[in-house]
Amino acid sequence: MQDSFRHQGLRKKLVEELIQKGINDQQVLDAISEVPRHLFFFDTAFLNFAYADQAFPIGSGQTISQPYTVAFQTSLLQPKKREKVLEIGTGSGYQTAVLAKLGVKVFSIERQHDLHLKATALLDELRIKARCFYGDGYKGKPAYAPFDKVLITCGAPFIPEDLKAQLKVGGRMVIPVGESQGVQKMMTVDKLSENEFEVSEHGDFQFVPMLESTERSK
Repeated sequence: MQDSFRHQGLRKKLVEELIQKGINDQQVLDAISEVPRHLFFFDTAFLNFAYADQAFPIGSGQTISQPYTVAFQTSLLQPKKREKVLEIGTGSGYQTAVLAKLGVKVFSIERQHDLHLKATALLDELRIKARCFYGDGYKGKPAYAPFDKVLITCGAPFIPEDLKAQLKVGGRMVIPVGESQGVQKMMTVDKLSENEFEVSEHGDFQFVPMLESTERSK
């Protein structure tokens, strides 16, 4: 688990690139500068590009998100220390690690069992605190609800009602919504009361689709 001076220098350049692209949340930039993204590349064929501002495959038809997207979503989420954050789509664990660096309590769900096992083992090895689960992201994690924030890191065809129900009043969800193979709209969902939500759009993005469980698909 080597994090060399070269890797640290590449992260510094990445942060400078993110600033040029409009990311100005210093806490988020600091977290990205601290998380060794190269360690989250399960497909070593792309390892030399770990600090390029691009998404790359990690196996199981999934990707490690573009750093700009991670920074943008995290900034929109506005996480605060000690808040409970539900993440849908653990993937490689990179976004999970960025959230953990911000001092929140992360509860993360992954639908792909192989990725769940790999990400959980890596986060444990890096001593990054997060509760990781294998399961259906559409259902959330009601046993640990309510959550201060909910972050969805895959393209959802709609805003799941179960996730809205598990959000605290005063809480926020960040979710890309749209056709599974097309462009999604990045949305924030602010819970104003138990039955009242304010939804805002924040530009176009592309994500891998949010997967349904086999039970749900029938």
